[in-house]
Amino acid sequence: MNRALPDVQLRVPTDEDAFAWHRIFADPEVMEFHGGRAAELSVYEELTARQRRHDAELGFCLWTMVGSDGEVLGFTGAQPWPRDWGPQGEIEIGWRLGRAHWGKGYATAAGLATLEKVRAAGVSQVVAMVRADNARSIAVTRRLGMELSEHFPHPELEQPAHCYRLAL
Repeated sequence: MNRALPDVQLRVPTDEDAFAWHRIFADPEVMEFHGGRAAELSVYEELTARQRRHDAELGFCLWTMVGSDGEVLGFTGAQPWPRDWGPQGEIEIGWRLGRAHWGKGYATAAGLATLEKVRAAGVSQVVAMVRADNARSIAVTRRLGMELSEHFPHPELEQPAHCYRLAL
């Protein structure tokens, strides 16, 4: 079934978005593949500040995803891979949505917008790191045209992390 994708806006995260992200990501279902629980508010405050710096310096970041009614849905975007394992030196795209917005096409719509923005910023290839058991995110990578390219040992999990790639 092909359906129209929803309207979604991306904006550089504000100070207030740290509070919204903290609230949205307090849901254990949302955090299932991200440690199981939300981080402290201070982590989201630092994350939104870092994303503002990324946007100013790189032309892209993890943007706040906003629905047509102005509600914060979560985030999507791109940033340099931030860990000391995996696809070091590469640009990772990603998304995280509040539970109420799953299955409605928001991640795909925002992912497509992200690809346009990073391409315009001169990025030639992106990766998405996805846990092997995260079927929803794997489906989004496929809708974006990404292909599984390699596996990286995960330092904290017994299963490898899957790396999806897309040449822009």
